[in-house]
Amino acid sequence: MVVIRAFIAISLSPEIRSSLEEVSDKLKERLPGVPIRWVPAENVHLTIKFLGDVSVSNLEILQKILQTEACQHSPFEFSVGNLGAYPSISRPRVIWVGVQAPDELHALQRGIEAETGRLGYAREKRSYSPHLTLGRVSRNADASDTRRIRKVLKSCTIGFLGATRVHQVHLYRSELQSGGAVYSKILSAPFTDSYENLT
Repeated sequence: MVVIRAFIAISLSPEIRSSLEEVSDKLKERLPGVPIRWVPAENVHLTIKFLGDVSVSNLEILQKILQTEACQHSPFEFSVGNLGAYPSISRPRVIWVGVQAPDELHALQRGIEAETGRLGYAREKRSYSPHLTLGRVSRNADASDTRRIRKVLKSCTIGFLGATRVHQVHLYRSELQSGGAVYSKILSAPFTDSYENLT
C-alpha cells in the first residue's frame, strides 16, 4: 500500500506571505541562537485538517469530500495579525500569527472534520483555532531559551498584516527532505461561484 503524508489547507496570498516573512525575520534577529525551527514563508498556510498518513487509494474519496464541502461555500476573506504562542506565551512551543476568520471558515472546517472522520481519520480533540505557524521551539530549548522567547513575544506588537480572499481549498502532500518539509498541492476544490475567478 502506497502511503503519503497529507493535510488539507488554504493557501495565502503573496502579500500575506511577504508580511509574515518580515515578522519572522524580525523575530530571528531578536532570538539569535535560540533553537527554533522557523517555517519558510512559502510553506506557511492555514491548516484546515491534518490527515497524517494517507493511502493513495483514498485520494479519489478525499477529492470528492473536498468538492462536496467546497461547493457548499462561497468565497470569503480572513484577516491576519497579532502574535501569540501555544500553549501560551509563558510556555511557548509554537509561535504563530493569528487569523480573524468568518463563520464560513469554521463551517468549512467542521464539515471537512466530520467527513474525514467518517473515513477513519482521527478527529481533533481541541476546538479549531485558526492560526499561521511561524516557528516551532525545539525540544532542546532550555529554561533560558524559554525566557528569551517569552520576553521577545511579550515586547512585540504585531498589528493588522492584511487580508486574503479565499476561493478554494487544497489537499497538500508533505515530504520530509534533508532541507526540511516540502509541500505540494495534490488536489484543489473551488468554492461556489469561484470558477470564474480561476480562469
